[in-house]
Amino acid sequence: MTAAGRAPRVLGVDPGLNVTGYAVLEVAQGGPKLCEAGVIRGRDRASVAARVAEIFAGIAEAIAALAPSAMALEELYSHYDRPRTSILMAHARGVICLAAAQAGVPVVNYSATRIKKTLTGNGRASKSQMQRAVERELRLPAPPEPHDVADALAAALCHYYSQPEWAAITRRRA
Repeated sequence: MTAAGRAPRVLGVDPGLNVTGYAVLEVAQGGPKLCEAGVIRGRDRASVAARVAEIFAGIAEAIAALAPSAMALEELYSHYDRPRTSILMAHARGVICLAAAQAGVPVVNYSATRIKKTLTGNGRASKSQMQRAVERELRLPAPPEPHDVADALAAALCHYYSQPEWAAITRRRA
């Protein structure tokens, strides 16, 4: 339990300048419980400054409303053919980390390969395999859409399964 007497929560984030996925899971008896998931959309496509401000505000709002005890953030993947994309993505990650730091929420970074391997056993799993894995793990009626939400849920699940002390809470009887 957290200091406030609430079960620990993890905020998973899939950073993007146009669409940032987020999801909050809570440690619960029987396994992780989905609290909320959604996207933060950058409306002003012409201005990077406006988009990162929207991302910051949206993540800060989610942190304030859902009180996560940790944030699981997918690491930046850089492809040598597209360095500009990596630089732009770093802007989104920067304001996401800033929102967490200002709220006192520790950030744990996970590579996409580790997230995929944790959920599917395959570090090169496809988007559809990841969506099905998240659907199965959270016992959802359908695969989560859009993929930004599925990726945020996957990051949160990766962190959830990386916390051995949460397993004891999960098994505890009410």
